[in-house]
Amino acid sequence: MAGYILAIDQGTTGTTVALMTTDGTLCASVNNEFEQLYPRPGWVSHRVDDIWRSVLKGIRGVLRRAACRGSDIVAIGITNQRETSLLWDRQTGEALNDAVVWQCRRTTEFCESLKAAGHEKLVQGKSGLVLDPYFSASKFRWLLQHTPRIAAKLKAGRVAAGTVDSYLIWQLSGGENHVTDVSNAARTSLMNLKDLSWDSRLLDLFEVPADILPTIRPCAGDLGRTRNVPGLPDGIPITGSAGDQQAALFGQACFGVGDAKCTFGTGSFIVMNTGSERLQSHSGLLTTVAWQLGEGGKPVYALEGGAFICGAAVQFLRDGLKMIRHAREVEALAREVKDHGGVEFVPALTGLGAPHWAPDARGLICGLTRGSQRGHIARATLDAMALQNADILLAMEKDLGRRMRPLRVDGGASANNLLMQIQADVLGRKLIRPQLIETTVAGACYLAGVGAGIWRGTRDIRRIWQAGDEFRVTLSAQARRRRQDSWRTALERTLA
Repeated sequence: MAGYILAIDQGTTGTTVALMTTDGTLCASVNNEFEQLYPRPGWVSHRVDDIWRSVLKGIRGVLRRAACRGSDIVAIGITNQRETSLLWDRQTGEALNDAVVWQCRRTTEFCESLKAAGHEKLVQGKSGLVLDPYFSASKFRWLLQHTPRIAAKLKAGRVAAGTVDSYLIWQLSGGENHVTDVSNAARTSLMNLKDLSWDSRLLDLFEVPADILPTIRPCAGDLGRTRNVPGLPDGIPITGSAGDQQAALFGQACFGVGDAKCTFGTGSFIVMNTGSERLQSHSGLLTTVAWQLGEGGKPVYALEGGAFICGAAVQFLRDGLKMIRHAREVEALAREVKDHGGVEFVPALTGLGAPHWAPDARGLICGLTRGSQRGHIARATLDAMALQNADILLAMEKDLGRRMRPLRVDGGASANNLLMQIQADVLGRKLIRPQLIETTVAGACYLAGVGAGIWRGTRDIRRIWQAGDEFRVTLSAQARRRRQDSWRTALERTLA
């Protein structure tokens, strides 16, 4: 089949729209950033219209860059920032409030009240997730309680709720399809992992009406068709959708049990394929759905651990501390020193995620002396990005009861060779970076291609995926322990 697969990668700080040929070659992409809103300390929001405008701008831009027409597109795949929660009007499409972003901690007090009431075991047992403001359920509840005139709209059946994937499918289909894919539904704390449906007890606990939620569908299959989208003809099938981390796992061809990847984006996320087994974590990790291919397909599950701040720490050096003008400058600045020089940066700028789950934790820079330079802070930032992942990996190995295979890495920051070497050294594991590091986009394209019948399944995708650079461990075990001990001392101060 000739033509292009269009991928929409709707991320936290911007939207990437890309085109892949039906032989698996990524041929064009554009990225458009949009404004982040911080209405109060610990709160993070997006204007919903900004999200949709960035998608439309990206579609126009990528078609222009590839010198092709909308009619050349044979399928659309979507991947997205997960857990970010939205409400919109079913009749007009108008956003009813700003989106509450996955990083936002405004529902911390409510989640703590549920913990105090003894509900965490119920939530984790059914959804695989810990009770934390990270996930969508408490965000939906907050939106329902803090949106003007919501009661009348609920009574009239005009309220639609969803994560970013469902909002984009609704917009792309001209309001015809209110659906979500199973990987995104798994991040809400409202879906039962066993039967892949909205759970009545969880809905009651979080006070979310079932009728405002989208229908749960597989990650590859019929999700809708375009209607009234500027720049695109009507009728293009939307055949792939997955949360960004699950899309990256698929894009890394991690199809075997024990295969794992780490994506370096705004946050960093390690996800490991556990196959048909819903492996319950005892180390602060999450059990989630990796993907489901087609109606009636068996779900593939995964273990996940995520650090809320990864690439965003470099953005903080750029935008907050004004230490660099461009994010790419951090590697050269960090190379000006031989090591972190005793400086530690714990980037708990929006709390700490796995395995600590400390939403009230705040960032810390310590260990400064008269000899400290900008380079030491830059190096401490890269070290922190890697050391957070090491903590998650150790927790994952504890749950597994065995060492992991070499870790596959991707995402924008994986292009930073110094960071990748630091990661290999503090993990004590070989890293493999694929030739195509935009694996989130690739995963969206691969899922759409499978859903459209362009590829027959994971066997075809495995043939497309190609390994690239390898980063081998150069740090001794003794030096690794010393580095981890210094990090944990700073971490304990943050958690105190």
